[in-house]
Amino acid sequence: MNEPIVNVGILTSQQIKLNILGLYTSPNFPGEFSGEVLVTYENNLITFQSEDYKYSTRKPIELEPDEFYNDTFLVRDVHIGKEFHWERSKDLRFLGSIKLIIQEDQVTLINIVPIETYLLSVVSSEMNANASEEFLKCSAVISRSWLLAQMRSKNELEDQPNLSNNRENEIIRWYNREDHKDFDVCADDHCQRYQGFRNIKINVAAEAVKFTRGLVLMHDLDICDARFSKCCGGITESYENVWDDKHVPYLKGIVDYKFSDEGFDINLESESATTAWIENNPPAFCDIVDEDILEKIMVDFDLKTKNFFRWEVNYSNEEIATLLFEKTGIEFGKIVDLIPIKRGKSGRLVKLKIVGSKETVTFGKELEIRKILSKTHLLSSAFIIIKGETTDGIPKEFTLKGGGWGHGVGLCQIGAAVMGERGYQFDEILLHYYSDAAIVKYY
Repeated sequence: MNEPIVNVGILTSQQIKLNILGLYTSPNFPGEFSGEVLVTYENNLITFQSEDYKYSTRKPIELEPDEFYNDTFLVRDVHIGKEFHWERSKDLRFLGSIKLIIQEDQVTLINIVPIETYLLSVVSSEMNANASEEFLKCSAVISRSWLLAQMRSKNELEDQPNLSNNRENEIIRWYNREDHKDFDVCADDHCQRYQGFRNIKINVAAEAVKFTRGLVLMHDLDICDARFSKCCGGITESYENVWDDKHVPYLKGIVDYKFSDEGFDINLESESATTAWIENNPPAFCDIVDEDILEKIMVDFDLKTKNFFRWEVNYSNEEIATLLFEKTGIEFGKIVDLIPIKRGKSGRLVKLKIVGSKETVTFGKELEIRKILSKTHLLSSAFIIIKGETTDGIPKEFTLKGGGWGHGVGLCQIGAAVMGERGYQFDEILLHYYSDAAIVKYY
C-alpha cells in the first residue's frame, strides 16, 4: 500500500495572510510566487493577491512547492486551542501543497501532505519533541492509527454533536469529531494538534516517525480508533462513558501504573471509591511534579496548566448559578445541590443532576458537564463535590475536587511520556494503554 495523503484544514476566515518561503506555482494561473500573499473572500470569490499579481475565482486555488522540503509557507494568525483555556493565535509554518476553497462565506486554507510528513508536526505539537524517543514513537503510532481510522470511517460518521435522551429534565450530549466535509482533519485539538514544522530534519520526533513508518494499532483486522488525552488521573476511562454507547475492547479503563494498589478500590463507579481516589495519591505514571521532566515532555503553553493530576475549583452559589445560566440558558435559581448520578471507570461523571430552587436538570456526558461548569472546560469530569455551609438548605459555595486533564480514554500522554523517561519501550507503553490491540505494519 502506498503512503496515504492527508488534507488538513488549517484556517477558515474572511482574510488569510501568507508568507511563501521559497517558490510555489499554481495550475490555476501562470507565474512563480514568493513572499507576502493576501487571500480574501468577497462576493463569492476567492481573491489571491501577491506583490505583482491578482487573481479572483469561484473555483478552488491550488499551489505546489517547487522543492517539497525546502519550500514552505507561513500562515499568519492561526487560531489554536479553540474554546480551551490555552486558546490563542500563532503564526505557523507548513510544508506541502496549498488548497484554497470557499466554505460558508469564508475562505478555507487546506494543507495537502503525505501522512508521514503530517505526523512530523503532530508528534512535536501534541507533546514536546524533546521527550524520550520511545514516547515519541508511541505518539507517532497512535496519531497515525487515529487518523487512518477516521479517514476510513469518514462516510459513516454523523454530524456532531450527537444527542441522546434529550428529554424533559435530562440533557445528554456527547461531542465526537464531526465529519469535516472538505478535508480529512482540522489542525487543532478538536482533531490532533498540527502546528507547523520546527527543525524537523534534526529533532528526535523525525527519527520516531521514521522508525515507526506505517505502524498502526489494530484489533480484529480493523485499525484502532486510538484515542488519547493529556492526563487520565490514575485510571483511564472507557469509550462508552465519553462517546456513543458501544463497548470498544481496546479503549477500556485500566490503572495507569505497573500494579494496582491494594489500598484502593479501583471500581470508581462507586462514589466512596472515587472520593478515596481523588482525595489521595494512588501510584500512577501520570502523577508527576518534577519540573525538569515536565519541561522536557510538555509544550510551552501546556506547562502553564498546573496541578493537573489533582486540582480544585471553588464557586460561590451566585457564581455557579450565573455560570450555569450563561452556559445552558436555564434559570436554576439558587443552586441547592450537585448530585452525581453515574460515574465511569475512572470516576469521571457521566451524568450529573443539578438541583436548583427553580429547575432541576440532569446533564451528561463528560464533556458537556465540563463545559457547563467552567468558562472554558473543567480539566476533567472526574471530580467530587463538597458543599459549603448552608443557609435555609442553600449551600454558600461548592468545591469541585478533581483529578486528570481531558476525557481520559486510551493513552494518557503524560503517563506514557513518564514511562518513556523511565525506560519502557514504545511497544510496552502502547500495549499498556491498548491492551487488546496489536501493533501491525500497515504500509
